[in-house]
Amino acid sequence: MNTEEKQKNTWIFIMAGQSNMAGRGLIEPQDTIPSERILTINKNGQIVIAKEPLHFYEPSMAGLDCGLSFGKSLLKNIPDSITILMLPTAIGGSSISQWLGDSTYRNVRLLSNFIEKVNLGKKYGVIKGILWHQGESDANENNASLYKVRLQKLIEKFREVVGINNLPVLIGELGSYSDNNNYWSLINKQIESYVSTDNNAYVIKTNDLKDKGDKVHFNSIGQRLLGQRFAKAFLGIKN
Repeated sequence: MNTEEKQKNTWIFIMAGQSNMAGRGLIEPQDTIPSERILTINKNGQIVIAKEPLHFYEPSMAGLDCGLSFGKSLLKNIPDSITILMLPTAIGGSSISQWLGDSTYRNVRLLSNFIEKVNLGKKYGVIKGILWHQGESDANENNASLYKVRLQKLIEKFREVVGINNLPVLIGELGSYSDNNNYWSLINKQIESYVSTDNNAYVIKTNDLKDKGDKVHFNSIGQRLLGQRFAKAFLGIKN
């Protein structure tokens, strides 16, 4: 296979958002079984075979995310010639306005890091989509009602950076287990409202997923199911 064919057969997905995309689930043995067709990067930017945790920005908090589950679900439904490259960029606790403003949060400049990973990815393959899960940090009186407008601006920016105007963006809703459920529900309504205006954005439902006991983060089963649902949504676009 020549370089051009190899690039065409490497599908890249960027994981962005805050802690439920970065992953806080308990990593169990099944989450460390690698596939040679699912790749990621390490903290030095080197391509490696993926195993959980994929995110490395917050070592003391690293946990199970949805990336490997997403990749494994895709592999069951795509040609054997395809390799998947997952690029992690999510940072726990980050707000959408921090992403828009390219703020430095937990020692990572959010949008600049996203751009860096996009440029890295383009050397290896074709960017096929973005997996976004964020909004817990915006679920408050001052920010929840502004989420749709900010999300639209950020997704426009993401697509501009990637250079694909109709790039699929898969957006996971917040869980339904929060003590702050009124504002979490408002964020989800804002997401649904935005997606209704964007033919290339897709909502991933999470209302039945369970938390890990902290009323904030999906548990391990929830993360695996989230990955499967992201994959199902993407495969629905392809068919």
